[in-house]
Amino acid sequence: MMEPVRVGVIGCGVIGTSHMRAATESPDIELVAAADLIDSNREKAREQFSPKRVYTDGADLIADDEVELVVLAFPTAYRGSVGLDVLGAGKHLLTEKPVAMNADEVRALIAARGDLQAACCSSRYRFTRGAAVATDFIASGALGDLRTVRHRNLGAAGKRPTTPRPEWRLKKHLNGGGYLVNWGCYDLDYLLGITGWSLKPLTVFAQTWTVPEPYVSHIAPGSDAETHYTAMIRCEGGTILSIERSEFTAAEGDQAWGIVGSKGSLGLAMTASKPGRIVYAKADTDDGTSATTLWEEDEDRSIHAGPLTDLAAAVRGGGAPKTSLEQALVVQQITDAVYRSAETGEAVAIQ
Repeated sequence: MMEPVRVGVIGCGVIGTSHMRAATESPDIELVAAADLIDSNREKAREQFSPKRVYTDGADLIADDEVELVVLAFPTAYRGSVGLDVLGAGKHLLTEKPVAMNADEVRALIAARGDLQAACCSSRYRFTRGAAVATDFIASGALGDLRTVRHRNLGAAGKRPTTPRPEWRLKKHLNGGGYLVNWGCYDLDYLLGITGWSLKPLTVFAQTWTVPEPYVSHIAPGSDAETHYTAMIRCEGGTILSIERSEFTAAEGDQAWGIVGSKGSLGLAMTASKPGRIVYAKADTDDGTSATTLWEEDEDRSIHAGPLTDLAAAVRGGGAPKTSLEQALVVQQITDAVYRSAETGEAVAIQ
């Protein structure tokens, strides 16, 4: 058994609570400290997880000599500078998704990392058994040359909410964007990850839309970011990565995920009702295309612990985390290009 990695969590809200729970449930992690500006969040952290020390200011947690790895679980707008402080203090870094406000912030983190370990939580949905099966099968070459990698997920609007909506969620100045950064980073990480990070994006053509008028009351007042996006990304070799996702949609909900190659295809889903299922369609000259179930399982979809336990293992074992800062940069570059394309109405080269 490895020596537990000593962790501090800055931000004790909903997602920070998930990280603290993961830390206390793992024999390989010790929750040393937590920090939050809000009194009730700090008190809840004390009661639920009993960290050794609880701070108001995240800077005090970063300065705590016992903390080896710092988790950033607060709005995107403030994470870039704090991440630099963490790395500057010689601590390993796990940052929530999206990784940053823009690609330049990610590049700054990479430059500051040195020999430390750093990762992004956009990897969450690749800690499932289904994702592992898909990754291994694609790596085998059974699909041939990849032609299209796509997902479409439309979320129908529910009833008008009776509780206040999160202020940060659809405000550009706090979150760096809207539904694209909230969920698109998961979608892109999943599709790029299960294809082995082999896709090299070149050009993006995209469109975004804000909340439909009937559902304005369903989101926080003053929200200005998108609730619906679609993008086509051309990659090296001609592979097309196609993504679309929406919430508060004036349509019935539906989703479709698939990877089509020159020799076969996979039908799968990042988020699916149980049981999880992957369908393999194989090309045969004589018999045409035939489909079989490659994998089906009522799998455990508890995903929130994955990024922290994975990074802790990398800290002690020296391996690479599931999503490194360099890989998170690819996701952010696509994200930035989607916004530029939607704003200009033109195809945008990845930068």
